[in-house]
Amino acid sequence: MAWQRAAACADEDPELFFPVSGSGPGAEQVARARKVCERCPVVQDCLDWAKRTGQRTGVWGGVFAPRRNAARRPARVPRPRAR
Repeated sequence: MAWQRAAACADEDPELFFPVSGSGPGAEQVARARKVCERCPVVQDCLDWAKRTGQRTGVWGGVFAPRRNAARRPARVPRPRAR
């Protein structure tokens, strides 16, 4: 994965990209991680890799895991109610 060597996060602490949650201090951490992604020349490669390999945690390609996971789930179709 040659794109990883060109990533803006290559010299960052990896912990920054794996917040415990997306709220409170975790939300601030996600925002800081996304700032790094905003200046990254390979951000789309990173996001594509995370989706392709099923990364369920962390910020990849500027997207926090819960948002990626929600986009991956099929839409729920309501079942008709029994009468």
